[in-house]
This record gives sequence, C-alpha cells and structure tokens, in this order.
Amino acid sequence: MKLEKDLTRRKQLLTRWTKLLLDIMYFGGMAVTASLPLSIRGLWDYFPQLREYYEENVIIYFVLGVAAIVLLGELRKIFRTVLEEDCFVMENVFSLRKMGNWSFFIAGMSVVRSIVYWTVAMAVVVFVFVIAGLFSKVLGMVFEEAVRYKEENDLTI
Repeated sequence: MKLEKDLTRRKQLLTRWTKLLLDIMYFGGMAVTASLPLSIRGLWDYFPQLREYYEENVIIYFVLGVAAIVLLGELRKIFRTVLEEDCFVMENVFSLRKMGNWSFFIAGMSVVRSIVYWTVAMAVVVFVFVIAGLFSKVLGMVFEEAVRYKEENDLTI
C-alpha cells in the first residue's frame, strides 16, 4: 500500500513538472519568437551571418518559431488528457497527426534555412524533426488502434 502511494505521488510530481516545462517552453517560445527582430540584432557581433541575411533570418526563424509554438500547443492538448487520465481519445490521434505534419514542416523550413547558410546544428535539427515527425505519425496510428479497442470495450460493458 505504501509503495503504491509512493508511486502515485512520484507520478503526480513528474506530470506536474512536465506540465510546467511544457508551459514554459510554450509561452517562452512566444516571447522569443516575438522578440526575434531585436534578438537577432543583438547577436550580430557573434554571428556575422545574422547581419548579412537579417531579413531572411527574421522571416525563417519567425516561421520556425510559430510552427514550434503550434506543435507545443498540440502537445499541451495531449498532456491535458494525460492529466485527466483519459488519453486514449480521437482528439489525441488528431493532435499526433498534426504534430507529425508540423515536425516535417519544421524540418523542411530548416532545409530552406540551410540554403541561406548551412551549419551542422541545422542538419541535426532537420534530422531530429524528421524523426519526431515519423514518431508522431506512428504514435498516432497506435493511439487510433487503442481508441478503437477502448470504444469496443466500452460497448461490450
């Protein structure tokens, strides 16, 4: 009994911290994206390419920022259902599909950004978001099957 309570407490602590981290990334991402014109200028001395391609960088990073915010918004929707302990619902399937699409979009925009100037870090970003997109799509299919099983089970009871 004590072990069960301890596990429940740890689970609640983990979910609260994860929710806090998601919220910080979501709202922080909005602030960072909104401040891009100023922050890119502030980094000119350290990264000369930012000055040379200022307008292109502002546009590309703004689009990437908005896409990341939308992706995090979908993740927050999914996380709400986890907190409600009802995560096998069709809304999560739709969110996972959208997350896959947005991940592929971010990877594609990162390739476009690499045309302006290429870095190893951007190649890693492309790779990570392609993997995230594939993972989201597959997880969406898994959730869809789980929802189907759950609905069948609910009908038999």
